[in-house]
Amino acid sequence: MFSYAAAPSPSRLYWHCQLLGWSLYFVGCSLIFAFTGSATRTMVLIVLTISATMLLISHWLRYHVRANRWEQLAPLPLLGRLLAANVVLSLVSQVLIWAVIIFLIRPVGNGNPQGWGQFFGYAANVNILLWLWSGFYFGWHYLTSFRQAEVDKWKLAAAVQEAEMRTLKAQINPHFMFNGLNNIRALVMENPARARDMITHLSDLLRYSIQLNSAEQVPLSRELEIVEHYLQLEALQLEERLHYSLDVDPAALRVLIPPMTLQLLVENAIKHGLAPRPAGGVIRLCAQLNDSNTLHVTVRNTGRYTPQPGYQGVGVRNARERLALLFGPAAHLHLANDPHTPDMVVAHLQLPVAAGAPVPVAPALA
Repeated sequence: MFSYAAAPSPSRLYWHCQLLGWSLYFVGCSLIFAFTGSATRTMVLIVLTISATMLLISHWLRYHVRANRWEQLAPLPLLGRLLAANVVLSLVSQVLIWAVIIFLIRPVGNGNPQGWGQFFGYAANVNILLWLWSGFYFGWHYLTSFRQAEVDKWKLAAAVQEAEMRTLKAQINPHFMFNGLNNIRALVMENPARARDMITHLSDLLRYSIQLNSAEQVPLSRELEIVEHYLQLEALQLEERLHYSLDVDPAALRVLIPPMTLQLLVENAIKHGLAPRPAGGVIRLCAQLNDSNTLHVTVRNTGRYTPQPGYQGVGVRNARERLALLFGPAAHLHLANDPHTPDMVVAHLQLPVAAGAPVPVAPALA
């Protein structure tokens, strides 16, 4: 049993199209009669009756379509139902039109309906009009549905991207925190005073990481603050085995980058490069903003880069995925051995900077 009450109410645009379409039909037919010299008051009333009847039955067809969800049907079942509905409505329309003409308008002469041939001939004309109306209606419906599906697709992609971003950042921060706690544990019994200092530095780092985790991008200057805190923390453990320098272009300090990215590169440089070496080594961080509005950051450290085939660290993999989500193929993170300097690893980060993009003012480095 069909429930026409369940059909959604027509929109204002639908009514505008309905009234405009059938008004143009009335005007067009009236102009044709005017050009042929047969535009009498009776003929204008007949054309007005036909236009009003077509408005009525096409509107009923719309309710029938929406109540029975014909717009969700496959093409062949839909065409079969429209064929039957249009035939029935064509005949019903002629009954209504002829009843109005005979009992209300009461024309004389040629204006009076004559015979079954004329009845079915006019019904065929109405059937053509209903097919044209159906084509416009379903064409507009499918176009609107396609556009809405595209919007929903982009909304879903954005939601997935946001969820992936939060997941990736959640994987990086615990990795950093556990390394810091392990460093503290190594000094608790050996040197409690230094352990307390490391706890202070670690608390500052964790506070920064929690604050920055609420943003997708942060100024480079703030990221460098975290790097300096981390290097000071590691210097308490490595002492003379760690030497580092930061060479940053002042113009690059306000460029936005994903939080914890540089800290990850410096952490990997110490963990895999300097820490295993009894003599330690050096870390040199350089950041430059070139003329093409591209940020280049290099982290050089003592060591050898020996990746396992088909495997890359969780932190580096997550960093690359975050860069891909935020910047697409324009961003790169590349790790390799320095071809010009033996026992030196180079991590190169390249990020595009949007021209004219507003960038927050960065606080001075501590």
